[in-house]
Parts: sequence; structure tokens; C-alpha cells
Amino acid sequence: MAEAGTQKKQSSILSVLGEIMNFKITGEETGGSLCVVELTGFPRNGPPPHIHHREDESFYILDGAFSFLLGDRTTEAGPGFFCRVPKGTLHTYQNIGTQPGKALVILTPVGFEKFWMEIGKPVASLTGPTGPPDPETIARLMSLAPKYGLEVKAP
Repeated sequence: MAEAGTQKKQSSILSVLGEIMNFKITGEETGGSLCVVELTGFPRNGPPPHIHHREDESFYILDGAFSFLLGDRTTEAGPGFFCRVPKGTLHTYQNIGTQPGKALVILTPVGFEKFWMEIGKPVASLTGPTGPPDPETIARLMSLAPKYGLEVKAP
């Protein structure tokens, strides 16, 4: 388990589907209780609609403007917005602003962060954007999704 107040190494920063994920603490470091990632989302980017079948995913907006699809409802959100997406719920998000936005993403229980680590590519800094995913990354996403209890829906 990680000690309180430890600084993360640069290797914990990944480009995942055109977003930057800075792993604040992983499930391995918390004994399996939670994972927290700081997401930098770039304008007009976000994942395809999807369902997590194993974990809840929560979002806390730090900066910027985002749109969230939660089930059949769309909500626009800014700093201070919090939402919990229970497992089994169709959802996605998109940065609807003109500047990068930031959010904390919290996974409970843990495990899905390993998908991000498997599909992501290390980056040297928190600046971006990293660009949209290439066809190889999309194919990898679709092949890895079942392993992590992820169901990707057509947009």
C-alpha cells in the first residue's frame, strides 16, 4: 500500500483514447479499495458510449465544461459537479468547452484502471492533446473490452 503523501512517478501519466490520465492512486496502492485518476479532457473529445459491468465510475469536475450521458439523460456540467455512474449504466462524457478540462475519475471496486494501463501510451507531461485514437488503438479497445467487463456501444 502507498504511504500517505507519496509523490507519483512520471510513468503514471498515460494517453488513453486522446485524453491524458494522471494516476493519483491505483487499486494496488489502496489494497483494492479505490483508484483515482486525474483526467485531462480535450475539446470535443471523449470515449464512445459504454457500460462498465464490474465497477462504479464517479466523476468530479475540477475545471472546464463537460457533457455527460447517463442512461438516457444528458447533463452539462462544470467545476464542482459530481456524478456517480453505477455499474450497468450506459454513459459517456465529452469536453464541450474550448479549452482542456480536468476531472477526477474514481473507480470502485478497482480493476478497470488496468484496462487504461494496457491500452494507454506513456506521455512525458500533462500537456496535449494527444490526438484521436488510431485504428490500431480502436481495434485493441474492442478486443480488450470483454476482459475488463466493458461493453462499448455505437455512438
